[in-house]
Amino acid sequence: MNRRGAPLRGWWRGVALLLVLLAPLVRAAEPPPPPDLDQRAGFDQRLGAPVPLDLRWRDTDGRTTDLRRLAGGKPLLLALGYYRCPNLCDVVLQGMARTLAGLDLAPGQDFQVAFVGIDPRETSGDARHSQAMLAKAQPGAQVDRWHFLTGDARAIGALASAVGFRYFYDARLHQYAHAAGFVVVTPQGRVAQYFFGVSWPPASLRLALVGASQGRLGNLVDRLVLLCCGYDPTTGRYSLAIGRTMQVLGVGFVLLCGAWLLWLKARTRA
Repeated sequence: MNRRGAPLRGWWRGVALLLVLLAPLVRAAEPPPPPDLDQRAGFDQRLGAPVPLDLRWRDTDGRTTDLRRLAGGKPLLLALGYYRCPNLCDVVLQGMARTLAGLDLAPGQDFQVAFVGIDPRETSGDARHSQAMLAKAQPGAQVDRWHFLTGDARAIGALASAVGFRYFYDARLHQYAHAAGFVVVTPQGRVAQYFFGVSWPPASLRLALVGASQGRLGNLVDRLVLLCCGYDPTTGRYSLAIGRTMQVLGVGFVLLCGAWLLWLKARTRA
């Protein structure tokens, strides 16, 4: 029995060795990225820029809608990509789902989430399939409350330009090249903050949503943290702002001294 299996094991070793030897040739056959990739795909930060909320889109049921109606006066997390993306988009969506699962704010209740497809050839069926797959993979993210949208080339181009999302179709790879991340939009339709990459701390996203809500979300602690922290556009995250921190500490010290003096005055009168 062992003697019969020996030639078979040797054959598989030969196949494995052949695959290892051919791997560099396969990689070499892949077309290199275009030399101007960084100029054609990326994010141009346009903080405070207006977002066209009234552009028309199709939801997963094929119904026409717009971002103003979907946002409903709440902060909006807006991501752009495409549903048939073989690489980056799924990683971005998975990262968003993991981050949202760690929030104590709820999508659909405290804020809204919209993923807009940049490929005008995609359909509501593609959007519906992506939503179902993500909901199954990330049950704690309440993906059923997200909005997965498709649209025509004009609407896609207008929205992408407004938020500074640069992308292009690479005919050699039959794929779209684009940036990774999402945008936080205020209820009034202004760009509030960018989150770059594929992984983000829930605490940073919470601060962004509280700040974008303009007092509708969060508590006193959140507002004090926002006073002491500043949004860093180079990283897309919050960092400690020394100047603001010193101002807050200075005001707190003055108030504490005033309260102590009032207490001493009241005690002297007694």
